[in-house]
Amino acid sequence: MQSFRNLAAPLLFSSALATPAFAAGDASTSAPETEAPTPALESGRTVFTPADFARFAPRNALDLLRVVPGFSIREAEQARGLGQASGNVLVNGQRLSSKSDDIYTQLSRIPASTVERIELVDAATLKVPGLSGQVANIIARTDSFSGQFRWEPQVRPHYAHPRLYDGEISVSGRQDWVEYTISLVNDANRGAAGGPTTIRDAGGRIVERRHDELTSDEDNPKLAGRFVIDGPGSSVINLNASIQKIWSHYDERSQRTRLPAEAPWGGPDRLRLIKVRNDTWNWEMGGDIDFALGPGRLKLIGLNRESHEPYLQTVVTSYADQSPADGDLYAQVGDTSERIARAEYSWKMFGGDWQIAGEGAFNRLDNVASVGTLADDGSFTREPFPGGTGGVAEDRYDASLSVSRPVSKTVTLQFVGGAEWSTLRQTGADGLQRRFFRPKGSLSLAWKPDPTFDLSVRVRRRVGQLSFYDFLARRFLDNGNANAGNAELVPQQDWTLEVEANKNLGRWGSTKLRFIGRQVEDYVTVVPVGPDGESVGNVPRARVRILESNTTLQLEPLGWKGARVDVHLLLQHTRLTDPVTLRTITYSNITDRLAEIELRDDLPGTNWAIGGSFNYSHQSLGYRVGEFGRDWEGPVFAGLYVENKNVFGLTVRASADNLLNARRRWDRVVYAGRRDQSPILFTETRNQLIGPLFTLLIKGSF
Repeated sequence: MQSFRNLAAPLLFSSALATPAFAAGDASTSAPETEAPTPALESGRTVFTPADFARFAPRNALDLLRVVPGFSIREAEQARGLGQASGNVLVNGQRLSSKSDDIYTQLSRIPASTVERIELVDAATLKVPGLSGQVANIIARTDSFSGQFRWEPQVRPHYAHPRLYDGEISVSGRQDWVEYTISLVNDANRGAAGGPTTIRDAGGRIVERRHDELTSDEDNPKLAGRFVIDGPGSSVINLNASIQKIWSHYDERSQRTRLPAEAPWGGPDRLRLIKVRNDTWNWEMGGDIDFALGPGRLKLIGLNRESHEPYLQTVVTSYADQSPADGDLYAQVGDTSERIARAEYSWKMFGGDWQIAGEGAFNRLDNVASVGTLADDGSFTREPFPGGTGGVAEDRYDASLSVSRPVSKTVTLQFVGGAEWSTLRQTGADGLQRRFFRPKGSLSLAWKPDPTFDLSVRVRRRVGQLSFYDFLARRFLDNGNANAGNAELVPQQDWTLEVEANKNLGRWGSTKLRFIGRQVEDYVTVVPVGPDGESVGNVPRARVRILESNTTLQLEPLGWKGARVDVHLLLQHTRLTDPVTLRTITYSNITDRLAEIELRDDLPGTNWAIGGSFNYSHQSLGYRVGEFGRDWEGPVFAGLYVENKNVFGLTVRASADNLLNARRRWDRVVYAGRRDQSPILFTETRNQLIGPLFTLLIKGSF
């Protein structure tokens, strides 16, 4: 304990170099208390107030929720249409009717000064069908104008361009009967790596050495607004709108040296350049109105979003012996749209909360693809690519009935029963029309025998979402792969069992354990097509088992005032029958083992905090018809940070990450054809330097 605190001196000195104030900043503001939060237990729910987290100097609701003991934000599922609520976060007891913003972005727009309390409650006791396990309900109200901002530049000493424009600014306020939030956010990313790649033939002999350097630059500025209107009577109107431009550029430079002189690996040294450009824009408008009608309340929801998605990939190879360069191009322009109308009527009856809901969702994709080759003048000749050109549309109608009610003083039940009717239409190569009927729903039980413990169990039937691009053919020039189109693709379905236990440990913190078991039908993966082709398709059955825990330990009972440890563990076991070899394999390219540990120490009597994090992850193998391999980074990332919560009224954090030199790796085995029928063509081993990351975070309010 003392040895860790001894790190404070050099870290504080480093931070002083990066910020103009070393001490408390605003002398009129005292340092925040460092007592561990002591939540209230009220009517079956655990209640935190912003005062419980004063030691963290939170600026917004996201800052608050991230330090709730034992709680981990779970993203809403990518549902078909809007569907019922998912994830584990509500705002004022309601879900938000936006699909383009993740919950992190939405929470970051809510100033901490407007949050009255955070309630942790079991989902089955709420009036919001579809949720499960422990849910955080953020109660917030804006009465006056306020603003906040965040700027988070980052530099990396190896290969990467500096990230200078990552940040956000938002304002919130109330004007008479309208509450508003307007924000401008840029979630920027600068990725890079470089180092050797070794190619070996089937006998293990090195036939090519490469030095690769890659950069990945992305900016995603988004302007968004949300308005809550107190309508006539008891009605409430929510409106939201956003527009976003995305610049995504990837460049890879590969210097390649061929070692043997004989065929097929002989030949001159070469330089291979890959460029990928994916500059898109999208917009969304949505809203809902909720008002009393008869014995209950009716909520009408509407959403419309569209996206324009041009994509371009080129590969050009030049040769040391002055042979003519060669190259290939793949391009597509996709236009997508989604329109949703949903109605929910809720009322009380027979001691429970009832809801009947209906939804119509209409999704479209129109895509035009082309291919090309490098001409003598350095330009690309283009020609249509019929397999990647076409349209996909789905019209879907959904209906459900749900009820939530207590069955005893300690047990609550929630039942949801429903079904969907959909029509899938495809134009272009091998286009066809299909109609489906799929039942779905869930049954949840929540047991809370005492105020410090709760257990929830849910069984549900789900229907998954599809990417319409998977219906069409596509080429991947960088790896020499291609997908054929598949007009027979269907969304996967599954039966899922979820069990979650939460235990409040009092002064020691809190812990959560979650188990998920899933039996999947029509699992979506890459499958063989024809004698030597491949495409995204369905496998009849698959299985998933997940064990996850989140624990917060307050170290104050041990005498370490102001310190806490957060631990997140994940184990994921998957299996399916390989559509190529018919052997049992795992899901492709998923994180099947994960351990995240963070230690934070808010130094008593000061505005300073220091901390460190450790992250271990393991990636499963990825499979295609003619290859398999593991593409991963790590396996261990570690970092340190120092933070001052009052530098002229701002929160300033300096952090250094990847201090244990995690690498970017890709190990793959490529066959001459199908993996079950062909010999190995070559193996590829990449071992690339990422290097340390240095980040400065400055955030404040106005």
